[in-house]
Amino acid sequence: MEKGFFFTGFPGFICNQLIREVLKRNKFNSTVYVLVLPNMVEKAKQESAAIISEFGLEPSSFNIIIGDITKPLLAITPEKQEILQRNLTHVFHLAAIYDLAVPRDIAQKINVNGTENVNEWVKDLTNLERYIYFSTAYVVGNREGTLYETELIEPNGFKNHYEETKYHAEVLVDKLKTEVPVTIIRPGIVKGHSHTGETIKFDGPYFIMNFLDRLKFLPLIPRLGKGEAYVNLVPIDYIIQATTYLSQLDKAAGKTYHLTDPNPYRASEIYEIMMQEMLNKQPKGMIPLSLGKLFLSFKPMRKYLGVEKEALDYFTWKGHFDCTQAVTDLKDSGITCPDFKDGIKPMAAFYLNQKDNPSFQINIL
Repeated sequence: MEKGFFFTGFPGFICNQLIREVLKRNKFNSTVYVLVLPNMVEKAKQESAAIISEFGLEPSSFNIIIGDITKPLLAITPEKQEILQRNLTHVFHLAAIYDLAVPRDIAQKINVNGTENVNEWVKDLTNLERYIYFSTAYVVGNREGTLYETELIEPNGFKNHYEETKYHAEVLVDKLKTEVPVTIIRPGIVKGHSHTGETIKFDGPYFIMNFLDRLKFLPLIPRLGKGEAYVNLVPIDYIIQATTYLSQLDKAAGKTYHLTDPNPYRASEIYEIMMQEMLNKQPKGMIPLSLGKLFLSFKPMRKYLGVEKEALDYFTWKGHFDCTQAVTDLKDSGITCPDFKDGIKPMAAFYLNQKDNPSFQINIL
């Protein structure tokens, strides 16, 4: 049977890379449908043309559907709805606001209300084999200690509105498991490709690179706090390979997976590894994290350093993601999470090559 793959979040980087991986495994018996906001159609056309050319596809096998997850029935026309209802076998819901500093109302509208609309929509797909939802490992909020894939426990607080709304969205998807074959993906903090370093924007771990690059003129660069917390970084290639495999693995239906590094590094180690690779230096002295947060309370300082204040919360959070279920179910695929150290050279090289390109730097508010 021909597969019909539907994606929200196109033409975003994770989504377009995931589509490429899905096509590698299903090129000859699949049709791709992507949901695209009206103001993103031109960019989507460019990205779809690149994918069609790269894989030698028939243009009819890659379809741009104009819509909006924040609207009922995703604002898809009745004619398109009929086609999708009949042809879709796999739905990948990636569309979300991935921003630690996102205002609550925007995060609620897109991450929670949007996901609720997608949930209702997938219920009517007659040939659905799998609904794959992209959550985040950080739905755990302020909970610490060992955190399991089989848990979905509301914490007593969240570090930001992104975490909070992704938690509430996942609760909605988790409830669907009794009605729809659902697989929930919880990535760690996503970084660029482990071999090429390619990414689409410099956030997350790249805030550290921004910090180091802006202060490289100093004779001595201090570390930020003690850095004892583990920071779970995972390359995009691991995320897309694992997700593609699990999306078509029968026993993955009804499960939630931590796509996290089973052997993460401490914040202080990541800081030192990055500084050594970028500047050939080691940190000297220490700025207390409380002082760092104070500096970043001032917008001019945040913008100059290229760091969101909210990012520092992950330097002190002491949680450990158990990913036994993911490692076990990926065992036969040969897909494993690369070691962070093994990918630092391409990561730093890509950053240094593109750091002055404004399209890669996010708008620090």
